[in-house]
Amino acid sequence: MSLIIRNARIVTHQRPTGGHSGIAGALRGVAMDRVNVTKRADITVIDGRIASIQTLGTDAPPSPATPGLSAPADANKATGAIEIDAAGAAVVPGFVDCHTHACFAGERLSEWDDKRRGVPYLDILARGGGIMSTVRSVRSASESTLVELLLERLAIMLRCGSTTIEVKSGYGLDTATELKMLRAIHRASAAFPGTLVPTALLGHAIDDATPGFVDHVIRETLPAVASEFPGITIDAYCETGAWSVAQCVELFTKARTLGLPFRVHADQFNSLGMIEAATSLGALSVDHLEASTDDSLRTLAQSNAFGVALPICGVHLDQRFANARRLIDLGGALCIATNFNPGSAPCMSMCETIAMAVRHLKISPHEALAGATINPAALLGFIDRGTVEVGSRADLLILRSPDERALAFELGYPPIARVIVNGRPI
Repeated sequence: MSLIIRNARIVTHQRPTGGHSGIAGALRGVAMDRVNVTKRADITVIDGRIASIQTLGTDAPPSPATPGLSAPADANKATGAIEIDAAGAAVVPGFVDCHTHACFAGERLSEWDDKRRGVPYLDILARGGGIMSTVRSVRSASESTLVELLLERLAIMLRCGSTTIEVKSGYGLDTATELKMLRAIHRASAAFPGTLVPTALLGHAIDDATPGFVDHVIRETLPAVASEFPGITIDAYCETGAWSVAQCVELFTKARTLGLPFRVHADQFNSLGMIEAATSLGALSVDHLEASTDDSLRTLAQSNAFGVALPICGVHLDQRFANARRLIDLGGALCIATNFNPGSAPCMSMCETIAMAVRHLKISPHEALAGATINPAALLGFIDRGTVEVGSRADLLILRSPDERALAFELGYPPIARVIVNGRPI
């Protein structure tokens, strides 16, 4: 299959040829704010890859009746290709949402009333709410139900521009249910036009009903997951009332012996020293960072790990946000993600995440774009997407505006006219 996008204004970061050890293809520090702009070009896609980018004259193309909206895709009888006229609208890479909890059952709307009355989330968690509420719903749901619910959410996320999506388990807290969730994610990936990346969030909440719970996860659940899903990334939530630093270190040390990489949620409410421990062990990323100290951010910036900021969580919970500005200024590699989940981040839109990141993380629209495309692609192990370059996978977004800053400026409905996944208009 071939596709031609005509009259596009291409906005993309350029993949570095060298880069920081351990973060192949990622941008750090000031490089995150530098984009390449091609004012007018035709993009040719063959078999899902960008085959060529032909720069056109600088004269602006005729404006469409509705600025930025592409014409319907039609097959060119001469070439056999599908053609879309971008009519001067901006074309950017498809988003890579690198931190989500999109596989779940049930809802937690009643807890929102408590949160709005000022009840701290850790108090809700301590009395069996929060994560444990969703755990009970997931345990009672069938695998097929989890697949169906996940696919419904993925369709919305795709419409909002996310073409590669990480999805965590973590609402099982026992071996059978964690495996059920990971199988559901695997099944959903076969029906999703984009790319799903599973993560085994084995260190989520503590199930007090299981004696020796942490040891049980490390000795039984982790090996079972590694056997059925070799190479899968492991994750944990390090926080007061959840997994301690020492428990996370034990989990990650065992994971490394099984050949599994790892990530960690850290410093959401309290700075416990997890950044220092995680980076010394070789973590892929440290996510949240709302309570991180300047010294911890410096350690993260100087390491091989990504920092992943989750601004929707701050908007929805407590108006606390990661100091992403400081992490970038220290030379760190930043990603941003929705953190979509049924409790603390009920948002499936990377567009909204970009808008909130610019407002609350004090980063620029271009830094946010890097944090939503090229950097999370590198975090998830992909060097074939996250940019609009010859040879890249054709996961592309045609905006409704010629100005890419609309992604950060507009609120609500995503400013996207077309989503293209692996060279196919969706």
